[in-house]
Amino acid sequence: METAKSPAKEEWSENKHTDYIYMVSGNRLVVSMNAELDHHLADEMRDVIDNVIDERGVRHLIFDFSKIGFMDSSGIGLIMGRYKKLKDIGSISIAGANESIQRIILISGLHKLVHTYDDIGQAAKNIEK
Repeated sequence: METAKSPAKEEWSENKHTDYIYMVSGNRLVVSMNAELDHHLADEMRDVIDNVIDERGVRHLIFDFSKIGFMDSSGIGLIMGRYKKLKDIGSISIAGANESIQRIILISGLHKLVHTYDDIGQAAKNIEK
């Protein structure tokens, strides 16, 4: 006698750091930052994100900027480096960027490389599973 299996629920694994939290579900990674995106945070996040991409098979990356008021050139470098890593296999999205960060995204040309959304929910809906 066989028993019916219930559909698998989507599982998120979450890791918390002082300045950011990242969550992985399937081939998606969401990174929510809680501090200014400067060279200190960018250096730490670069290694963590690259390891998660390599170890967990991440193809889609969403940066949650909803709590960030400042980003310098190292933030641009962080995003561009992850774009280069994922461009042939997936996508990068930025969600919740305020007007100042949106201006940096535009001036730097990042708007041609990444998708931007008002919030994480919109970004997640536009990523195929």
